[in-house]
Amino acid sequence: MTPTPSIVSTGFEVFGKVQGVWFRKYCVENGNKLRVVGWVRNTDRGTVEGIVQGEADQVEVFKQRLKTGSPKSRVDRCEYTSQATIAKLEYSNFEKR
Repeated sequence: MTPTPSIVSTGFEVFGKVQGVWFRKYCVENGNKLRVVGWVRNTDRGTVEGIVQGEADQVEVFKQRLKTGSPKSRVDRCEYTSQATIAKLEYSNFEKR
């Protein structure tokens, strides 16, 4: 019997030069490639925040890609909050807000 993959949800906030450099588009593209769901948006603090949900291993890859950032961005640090195992996905795709 194949084990069911663990589905997780993680909040994130990315600090650095991440606004006006196609960072949100980069997140959406990577979210779609990795088949994770959630959302990303700019904040008034000059950061980008969001939620990512999906299979635990794919969420980990997404988190690594957040650290790399889009070609014109500069990521100083990423903070992750409230990672938890969830019963089902709360979103149907990965979107920019």
